[in-house]
Amino acid sequence: MANAEIITGLDIGSNNIRAVILQQSYAGNWQIIGAAERAAEGMAKGMVTNIEDLVSSISEVLEQAERMTGLPVERAVVGISGTHIKTLNSTGVVAVAKADKEITEEDVERAIEAAQAVATPANYEILHVIPKDFTVDSQTGIKDPVGMTGVRLEVATQIIIGLSSQIKNLTKCVYRTGVDIADLVFGILAAAESTLTKKQKELGVALVNFGAQTTSLIVYEEGDVLHTAVLPVGSNHITADIAIGLRTSIETAEAIKLEAASADLKKVSKRDEIDLAKFSTTETERTLVPLKNITEIIQARAEEILGMVDKELKKINRSGLLPSGVVLTGEGAKLPGLLELAKEKLKLPVFAGLPLGLEENPIDKINDPAYTTALGLALWGTHGLSGRAKPHFTPFQGSVDQVVDKIKDWFKSLLP
Repeated sequence: MANAEIITGLDIGSNNIRAVILQQSYAGNWQIIGAAERAAEGMAKGMVTNIEDLVSSISEVLEQAERMTGLPVERAVVGISGTHIKTLNSTGVVAVAKADKEITEEDVERAIEAAQAVATPANYEILHVIPKDFTVDSQTGIKDPVGMTGVRLEVATQIIIGLSSQIKNLTKCVYRTGVDIADLVFGILAAAESTLTKKQKELGVALVNFGAQTTSLIVYEEGDVLHTAVLPVGSNHITADIAIGLRTSIETAEAIKLEAASADLKKVSKRDEIDLAKFSTTETERTLVPLKNITEIIQARAEEILGMVDKELKKINRSGLLPSGVVLTGEGAKLPGLLELAKEKLKLPVFAGLPLGLEENPIDKINDPAYTTALGLALWGTHGLSGRAKPHFTPFQGSVDQVVDKIKDWFKSLLP
C-alpha cells in the first residue's frame, strides 16, 4: 500500500523510546502493524542532553520498526514533554465578517488567531491552541458557533507552549534520522487520544501519565481540556529511593520495584521478606530484607507524587470532584498497589489506562500502559489522513520551515 496510508507515532521518553506504526486497510480501518522500543540515551526529564546519543537511539527504534513491517518510516508524529512545557489562558475577539452576520469557519479561525496574540515568555513557542468555548454576543458556552448569527465572536483558549531551544533540539534529532515530522504533539494530549473515551471527557476526568522522570497530567471537562501540567518527579525517583534505602545498585532496585514491591502497605505482611541476592548480579551473600521496609519507601514517594497531582487539581477546584475519576497510565502506572493508594489519596475512582480504540491488535506488547503515548501519537496522525482533521489545533510548522530554509539556501547559491 502507499506510504501515505502509513502513520508512525514516535514517543521519545527519558528512559525509553517507543514507536507504533498504523496502516489503513482497504476498508478504511486503521490497524497496528508494528511496534518497537529501546532504552533512550541523551534524554533527561523530557529534555535533550546529548544530540548524538539521542539520534542513535531514535535511529535504532525506527530500524526495528522498519524490520518488523518491511516498510520505510518516512514521516512520524512526534511527542514532546518535559517540565519546560507550560500552559496559558487567552481569549480572542473578532467582529463577524459577513453582511448577514452568519458565523463562518473563517471567523472562527480569525478568533483563534487573535487568541494567539497573547504575549508568550521569551524563548517560548506555541505548540497547541486549544479552544475551550465560544461566546456569540452575550451567549456563552457555545462549542461550535459555525452557522450561528451574531455580531461579536469571542473564543476562550488554552495555549500550550514549549521552550524554543528544546523544541529545536528534539526536532533536529528526528530530522537527522532522515524522518520528517508530520506533527509535534504534547505527549499527554496524545496519551488521552488512546486511553480516554468521549464520555469520560464529557463528565470530567484526569489522565496521569507516570513517566520515568516526569509525571504529566491533563484534565478534561465537558469534552474540553481544562488543565495540563508536567511534574518533575517520576518512577525513577522511586527506584533511587529503594537503592538508597537498601544500599544497593540502581539495577537491583529497579528489579525489586518491578518484581516484588508494592505501593500499598495493606498488601504486605510483617513477616514477608525478600533476598537481595535473587535480584542482583553483584550481591553474592544471602541478604534478607523485610518487604514492609521497601513498601514504606515506595509508598512515601508515591504519596508525594499523588499529593502533587492533587495540588494541581486543587488549582482548578476539581480535587475529589471528577465524576469519571483518574486514569493512570505510563510505565510507572504498572507499580502494584498504586491504584489502591491513588484511590485513597485522591478520593476519586482510579483506573488503569490501557490503549483503546483499535479493535484488532495483533501485537500483544501494545496492550501496556507504557505504549499509550506512542499509540496516541499514531492515532493523532490518522485524523488528518482520514479527512477528519482535528479542529483548531495549530499544526507544528517545523517541517514547513525546514523546506522554506532549503529553498532560501538554493536561491542564495544561485547568486554570484
